[in-house]
Parts: sequence; C-alpha cells; structure tokens
Amino acid sequence: MNNSLDFSQEDFKSLLDKSTALVLKQFDDVLSKDGYHYFEQSEVESWFKEDVPEEGMPIDDLLQLVEEKVINTATGNAGPNMYAYVMAGGNQVGIVADKLAATINQNVAKWHLAPAITEIEKRVIQWAAEMIGYGKNVGGFLGSSGSSANLDGLTVARNIYFEKQDIRKKGLFGMKPFTVYCSDETHNSVDKSIQLLGIGSDQLRHIPSNADFTINLTELEQQIEADIQKGFHPFCIIGNAGTVNTGAIDDLTALSAIAKKYDLWFHVDGAYGGLASALASTRKLYKGIELADSVALDFHKWLYQPFEVGCILVKDWSYLKRTYFKKASYLDNSLEKADGRLEFNEHHFLLSRSAKALKVWMSVKAFGIRRIKAMIQKDIDLATYLSDQVTKANDFRLVADSDLAISCFQYTKGLTDPEQIIRLNQSLIPALEKDGRVFITGTKLKGEFVLRACLINHRKTKETTDYLLDVIRDVGRDM
Repeated sequence: MNNSLDFSQEDFKSLLDKSTALVLKQFDDVLSKDGYHYFEQSEVESWFKEDVPEEGMPIDDLLQLVEEKVINTATGNAGPNMYAYVMAGGNQVGIVADKLAATINQNVAKWHLAPAITEIEKRVIQWAAEMIGYGKNVGGFLGSSGSSANLDGLTVARNIYFEKQDIRKKGLFGMKPFTVYCSDETHNSVDKSIQLLGIGSDQLRHIPSNADFTINLTELEQQIEADIQKGFHPFCIIGNAGTVNTGAIDDLTALSAIAKKYDLWFHVDGAYGGLASALASTRKLYKGIELADSVALDFHKWLYQPFEVGCILVKDWSYLKRTYFKKASYLDNSLEKADGRLEFNEHHFLLSRSAKALKVWMSVKAFGIRRIKAMIQKDIDLATYLSDQVTKANDFRLVADSDLAISCFQYTKGLTDPEQIIRLNQSLIPALEKDGRVFITGTKLKGEFVLRACLINHRKTKETTDYLLDVIRDVGRDM
C-alpha cells in the first residue's frame, strides 16, 4: 500500500492534463451551452446513492463518471443562456487561480500561514473600496458571498454600536428591543442575519417601497419615530445599492442623513449592484455609498469570479477586531517580532479560510479594471436592449426595467386578462426548465408574478438576448 495519497509525478501530470482537457471541452461550445439540463430529482439521487467506498476506483473511470454525471449535467452558468437569480459566468483566469490556490493550500488565518495571500487580500479590499469610492485604508475581508457579507456587516454594526453596553459579554439580556430598518425589496439574507444575531425578525421593519422599488423615506422616518415612542431602540438602517428583484438603488445620501439624525448605523447591501458604481454612467446613482458605516459586496457577480467570494468593507480595521477578536494561546503572536503583520483571524469569525483573494487579484491584474468595467457596462446595456425588445413586442409586457442589468416582464401571448397572464407565466417557469435551452426564474413585484431576467455574464450578446425571447415564445405558444 502506498504510504501517502500522492501519485507519481508522471501520473499526477496525466491527471492534470486530463482534467485540463475536461475544462477546455466545456469552452468548445460555451456560447451555445444550454441554460439547464432537466432530470428528475430521484434520477440524480440514484447516480450517487451508494455506501462509502472501501476501495478506490481507477482515476480514468472516476474522471469519466464526473464528466458524465457532474460536468455534462451542470446548470449552464458559464454560458450566455443563464438568466436566473444573479449568476455571472466566471472567468478563465479565475479558474486557473482556483487551481493554483488549491495547490498551495493556504489557510488565510495568521499572517505567517499565508504571507503573500494575506497581503493580496489586503490589496483587493483597497481596490474594491477604490472602485466604489468608499475611501482609503478601510478594513474588510473576503467571505463566501454577499449574504455572508450582510451577516458580517450587521454583526459589526451590533457589536460596535452596543460596545458601551458590553454586548459581546452580556449579550442581549436585559436590553430593550432594538430595531433595524430596510425596504420590502431588501434581500432575505438580511432577515436571516437579524434572526442569527438574536435581534429577532419582529424587530426588522420592512418599509414599503415606492413605485420605482426604492425605500419610502417618509414612511421610514415615521416608523423610526413610532418605534422611539413605543420604547424601542432604533439602531441600524440598511440601504440597497441594487435590489435583487429589480436592481433598484435607494437614495443612499438621504438614508445616511436619516441615520445621522437618529444616531444609527448605516449599512449598504451592494452585493448585487455595488461594483457597478465604478462606472461613470451610473456613479451618480450611488451617491452616498461612501457615507456608509459598512458595505457588503459580492465578487462572483460583477467581478465575474468563479463561486464563491463575497466581501465586507468597514470604515476602520479596528471595527473588525473589536467585533471578533478572542485571545487564544494557540494563536498567540507575542513571539512574532515583525511589525505590520495583519492577523486576519483576529478580524472575522472564521479561523480556516481559503485563498479567495488570489482569483480576484489575478483577474484584475490580467484584465485591468477598465476592461472589467466595460463588461459591466455591456451587461447593463444588454438589459436595456432586452427591455426595449420587450416593449416593442406585441406578445410581451414590460413590468420593470432597471438602471442595472435586470428586466422584469411577462409573456402575454396576446392575452389581456391579468389573471390568465399570471397563470401563463407561472406555468412557463417549469416548462422552460424542462426545455432547458434557457434558464430563467420568476419573482413577484408588488404582488404581481413576472419573469425576471438578470444579465450578468460577459459572454452575453444581443443575439443571445434575442434567443431568450425566441425560446420563451417557442415554449409558450404551445401551452
């Protein structure tokens, strides 16, 4: 029996070459890749239903199994026919970077465990802050997603805002309920975060949104005043820098002013749209983001990174350390004489953490931010093009367009009854999933069901966008 899990260099090279061939094969037809591959859940389960293997299988057979059952059946995230959720297509430099990051297998916890990656992550954080105009020498770290970044930002908000009450030690016991404010279009990760932080969803105020899906500022202030009168303690406002439903951007300057007026923490959820503030064409929409106490971003959206990598930014590194640091003898650094080392483990919850920053850094270095911004602008322009095509068509109805890259519409098929149109579009979702050529999901806007197309993929074109409408027509006309 081999004394390690290593292959010989020759066999390892063969494995790498064969895996690379699988990668290259995916890009042979990436522009025509189906959006979805439909299988019954029970069938997919059956492919992998087995007891834990006692013995290994030949590596070539394993690669063939992975190709057939994993790669060839995967949802078409890389291709241009994915419109569901907020799914960017990744980029090829990121693929290589993830392979290299796995090779060196760094744990980005203490500086001396990952010196280069630690400094790269620090630089990526500053680049992100520079892109959105958030300031210089800000603090932050890379996590799994925009959802985790919202949880991280709200954790910092709670622990810093209530630092004088010694909340880390005493918890919420004996404190009067404190309230958080966001619009009814805010991402559900905020609801989950409020629950996880022990604040409780009863204390999360979903303020009605305006016709353009931005938060109603008058109703926000009225709710804050009402909560104060009832004996609650308002503590945090959450602004949207691009909602997931429509890409709506709240008036961040006004929200910051309200936060200051009532001495509240101001957190901005920029997971979907925050990085688009780097564009000259959209920058004015984000005025006030620089005033936030914390900002959540997501690099596997508009930095086109492979899953997963999110980012939280805060105005000061000390906020993070005051939120998370817990001394432990096995993490003591008193014998490390070098100055200037940033110990990331002292600034967030995790101890073990992969080298997520490498793919971001390599991508920005390889393409340059000007080229990345051009791709973001192209995505936004394509969403405008889609909305225009929907408006011109006599068998579609535009419900909501966006300053970002989302278009919400209905396929009408010539129908005029609103209830019939809603039922048709609800039926379209599973029908399109079974068809598989494009992958799109729906949502509700002010209670009305719509098809929602998100165009975040540098491989999309006007032709692939036209194809979306063609496929919807093709599937819908037979229903």
